[in-house]
Amino acid sequence: MEKVTLILYIGTSAHSITALGNDKRITLKVASNMLEAVNTLKSGPHPDAILCEAIFSGGTSFELHEYIRKYQEMNRVAFILLSHEFKATTYKDAFLKRIDDYYVLPLPSVNDLLSRVLFLTEYRKKSPDTMIESVSDHNQHKYVMPLSKRIFDIVVASVALIALSPVLLLVIIAIRLESKGKVYYISKRVGREPFDFYKLRSMRVGADAELNKLAKDKNQYKPISEQSEIDFEKPCPRCALLPEGQSCSPLLHIGSHTICDDWFNTQKKEVARSKSAFIKIVDDPRITRVGKIIRNTSIDELPQLINVLKGDMSIVGNRPLPVYEAEQLTLGYISKRFLAPAGITGLWQVELRGRGGVMSEDERKRLDNEYADNFVNGNYSLWYDIKLILRTIPALFQKDTV
Repeated sequence: MEKVTLILYIGTSAHSITALGNDKRITLKVASNMLEAVNTLKSGPHPDAILCEAIFSGGTSFELHEYIRKYQEMNRVAFILLSHEFKATTYKDAFLKRIDDYYVLPLPSVNDLLSRVLFLTEYRKKSPDTMIESVSDHNQHKYVMPLSKRIFDIVVASVALIALSPVLLLVIIAIRLESKGKVYYISKRVGREPFDFYKLRSMRVGADAELNKLAKDKNQYKPISEQSEIDFEKPCPRCALLPEGQSCSPLLHIGSHTICDDWFNTQKKEVARSKSAFIKIVDDPRITRVGKIIRNTSIDELPQLINVLKGDMSIVGNRPLPVYEAEQLTLGYISKRFLAPAGITGLWQVELRGRGGVMSEDERKRLDNEYADNFVNGNYSLWYDIKLILRTIPALFQKDTV
């Protein structure tokens, strides 16, 4: 007996609803607004797939997708965004938010759609390391800051702040004399939890707005792939080996383009690899003269001792990340780094900081995970932290301004 696929359609496209509802292989539920959609998901069995129009009464497809992905039991549900016209920005946002697929109405044939839905649901079931179990597995590890580490942090941070207060005062005066604006810089960072991260300002005011432009040419972390977008005109090498009219996988219809599923997802992975998770600008032109000095001597990091006293950070740990970087490291094994405390210094800094040339993004991920393993496996050692601090001293004075 052929499996009946449960689909929740959210929107008002009469043509699509009629076509799906008339097929015996589909059990169709329809919601025309956000409230109906949420109530349907809460009250009944979870659908195999959600087909959601980009904009509908009471919400958007992005809002609903964000809502359902908060619930682990709905991580197996395939989510397909529907749009009445192809919009490059919508397509790009759907890809970045990890929406499973994007169709432009009218829908393809029911056979093609069912084939795609079954593929996506099976894919989600078979990808526990990236979609489902990785999050729950990591949540099973209850992180508790070792008492010896917390006491060590408080003592070291307090003594350092008192001893270095004259240096801090002189640097604050120098920053103020060189340029207008606040002498300190606060940004949201992600360690085990998001927090306000403190630094002395080393850049000109408004430098954040220039980051994306600089990252394209001067990022110290280089992407593995150079492909920045999907090329719909480039033929699939596997389809090229088949007789004319046949394809190696189901066809997708995106705007005016037709591309097979396998080739689309192959290119999709290449695009993802072209975006570095980390950003570090080489010889950053936004840095002021005083900023260059305090960066090369790491004096700009001293206010993080306040973060340590507050409990946001530790003296040793994995570097807390800006939100835009942390968002790319929340799935699979790479998210293990967040099981360790955020730190002023750590294994990555002493191994890599100050090296010339191109940094390996994969190597940084490996080092972050290596330190986190001490907490996951219960092997934390205060002596290991002290050795990392001692190795940090020569790394404080670096040639490159990064």
